[in-house]
Amino acid sequence: MGVEIAKPGTAFQVRGLTKIYGTGAGEVQALRGVDLDIARGETLVLLGPSGSGKSTLLNILGGLDRPTTGQVLFAGRDLTAANDAELTQYRRQSVGFIFQFFNLMPSLTARENVALITEIADRSIDAADALALVGLRDRMDHFPAQLSGGQQQRVAVARAIAKRPDVLFCDEPTGSLDSASGVQVIEAIVNVSREIGATTLIVTHNAVVAGIADRIVRFSNGAVVDVSENRERHTAAELAW
Repeated sequence: MGVEIAKPGTAFQVRGLTKIYGTGAGEVQALRGVDLDIARGETLVLLGPSGSGKSTLLNILGGLDRPTTGQVLFAGRDLTAANDAELTQYRRQSVGFIFQFFNLMPSLTARENVALITEIADRSIDAADALALVGLRDRMDHFPAQLSGGQQQRVAVARAIAKRPDVLFCDEPTGSLDSASGVQVIEAIVNVSREIGATTLIVTHNAVVAGIADRIVRFSNGAVVDVSENRERHTAAELAW
């Protein structure tokens, strides 16, 4: 059975999503029948312990992996029926990724790292402007080794949003940072996603980060166990862990 036609303002519709890795005795069921609707422009925090399925869902929604069964619609388009070339185009044009590790090119400046993305995007933000959005206007000509961990991650944020993506996927973006640096990174993500109007999903095991979300999706053992509205949203500056 197919997914119903997407409602106006819907970014993603997820129905019956499963993901199984391996076979036989080595089989691991990473997702177990996930159903989820995600509105355009909202910020979701996916919360749960390591191995609960959060990153697997993010990878499927981002076109980095395919489900075993189930269906994903993005703005009414069936991603699960897309071929490899179509998924590559989807990632290139519509998706920005931020991971736990910064993955910056050490021989390039912050500006040059961001420019790598702007050169292949159709509707990009100037690299200097993207870095200014994350508070690094005065550090754009520094190399990664000259930047703190938090600053490097903010360069990664600028790189992800420089192509003006429709969706911003953040997988444990504060996982390798201390509290103060992590707060700065979350603040940058919230501010830039609002600036460009991106639908934003943040995967984390840190419950404190959920304070900035519109909704919180809790995972356990490959399944969504709760979806709740965040009635008392906090600014990133109010977070601490």
